[in-house]
Amino acid sequence: MTRRERLDRVRARAWALQVHYRWESGGFDGTLRDALVDVVRTRCIAERRLPYLRALLTEMDQRLPEIDGRLQEALDNWKLERLSRIDRAILRIGATELLYFDDVPPKVAIQEAIRLAEAYGGEDSPRFVNGVLDALYKASRAEES
Repeated sequence: MTRRERLDRVRARAWALQVHYRWESGGFDGTLRDALVDVVRTRCIAERRLPYLRALLTEMDQRLPEIDGRLQEALDNWKLERLSRIDRAILRIGATELLYFDDVPPKVAIQEAIRLAEAYGGEDSPRFVNGVLDALYKASRAEES
């Protein structure tokens, strides 16, 4: 993967976070893909970032109950619905890549989620996101064995 492609994925993840936040906090009626269509109408997203952004949001949309269930298992003494919208969105993005995107190494999925948490989350978000996604990764590896 080229440097440009990596950068496009980084930016696509940031857009996915924005779309998810808008979808969840705006009481948006429809899917994450519908929210993306709405965002694309009003914002300027580079065309080369859209395929990965669409793939990420589509996968998350189709598997949201399963993703949330897996995240809930990885949360220790927390409820997913009690997390901030930003942390919940970052965890969902990271979990989607971790569980369903074979071309994204697990460490990259976790590291990119941590970067989103550093940029957009609260002071404790990066450590929290790291801990939850690491627990999810270890649980998924144990299932494979």
